[in-house]
Amino acid sequence: MVKPIRRVVTGHDESGKAVVIMDSDATNVVTSEHRPGGRTNLWRTTSMPASYGGDKDEADAVFDVEPPPNGVNFRISEFPPEDPEVMATLDGTKAFGEVGAAHRVVEGARHPFMHRTETVDYGIVLEGEIDMLMDEEDIHLKAGDVIIQRGTNHAWANRYEELCRIAFILIDGVDEDGKKRDG
Repeated sequence: MVKPIRRVVTGHDESGKAVVIMDSDATNVVTSEHRPGGRTNLWRTTSMPASYGGDKDEADAVFDVEPPPNGVNFRISEFPPEDPEVMATLDGTKAFGEVGAAHRVVEGARHPFMHRTETVDYGIVLEGEIDMLMDEEDIHLKAGDVIIQRGTNHAWANRYEELCRIAFILIDGVDEDGKKRDG
C-alpha cells in the first residue's frame, strides 16, 4: 500500500486574498501488478507558463509517465526493497504500457524497468536509499540527495532494507537541437 500524502493547494478567494483551496490526502495513486511500489500524482500543468488561477484539481486526471506537451508532472514514487526472484519475473513493457509509456522501455537493458523519457526530471530522495542505474554505472543515492535526470536511459533499483520514496518533477523536454527524438 502506498503511504498517504497530504496535499495542500493554495489559491485566491473572490476578493483576491490568498487561501487554501484543497487540503486532503492526494487521491491519484497508481499501483500495478507488473511493478512493485507505486506513485502518487500530486499536480500537473499542461502549458508554460503555468497558470496559477482557478480552482481545478490538476491532479484529477489520468497521468502518463511523461507530462503533456509543454507541461509538468509532480509525483512521489515509492520503491520497496527488490526481491531478485520477483524482479526476474517482471515485464517492464507491461508495467510502462499501463501508463502509456511501453515505447519508453529500453529493450535488452540490464534492468526490466530501464527507460528513457523526453523530459528533464528533478528528483529529491525523501527517505531510504536507492541505486540509479545508467547504461554502465550505478549511482547510490540516499535521503537528501538530488537527481537532475536529463533524458537519459535509467532505472531505479532498491537493493536495501527499507522503502525508498522520491519526489519527482518531470518537465517536458527536447534534445540539444530543440527537437523531440520521437518526431
